Amino acid sequence: MDDLKQLTEKILQFRDDRDWKKFHNPKDLALSISLEASELLETFQWKTNDEAIEKNLENMKDELADILIYSILFANETGINIGEAIEKKIIKNGEKYPVEKAYGSSVKYTKY
Repeated sequence: MDDLKQLTEKILQFRDDRDWKKFHNPKDLALSISLEASELLETFQWKTNDEAIEKNLENMKDELADILIYSILFANETGINIGEAIEKKIIKNGEKYPVEKAYGSSVKYTKY
């Protein structure tokens, strides 16, 4: 988690150096996450997985970085501890998708 803390500090410094905090409210950050995720998705449009990765890997890295940066800013603005949120979600998913029912299956938990 030290790496995440250092990244967060670097992101916040970048933002603050440009006086962008005023634009980074939870609503606009959530919108930005969605927009950047759509840009990542667009790198796959009309291509197979392999073609998309071969042709767009650098762009994919940039789009993923944008998603993660906005996600870290969103967590910062809402007081969400990313590590705790992930740990809790893994536990919830483990309850929804027990290994004995979910192993090797893409069936949604409501269909068991």
